[in-house]
Amino acid sequence: MPTISQFFGIVIQMFWREHSPTHFHALYAEYEALIDIRTLEIIKGNLPKRALAMVLEWAVQHRTELMEDWKLCQQKQLPKSIAPLE
Repeated sequence: MPTISQFFGIVIQMFWREHSPTHFHALYAEYEALIDIRTLEIIKGNLPKRALAMVLEWAVQHRTELMEDWKLCQQKQLPKSIAPLE
């Protein structure tokens, strides 16, 4: 599973063989959440509040890049790296 970004101990990943809805995986310590790119709602799993807030802030800033990476994954291509939250 390619890692597309990392910040503050949070790892953002996206699979090339994933299914709809469009989403990415956010991992933090023992937590994992699948987050819908379009709505920014958690589809499955959970994250601590502070980690979730950072992930959502990052996703808002990079939503276009996330959609582009999703399209690459659907074409069985590796997604591109996305800048971390600063």
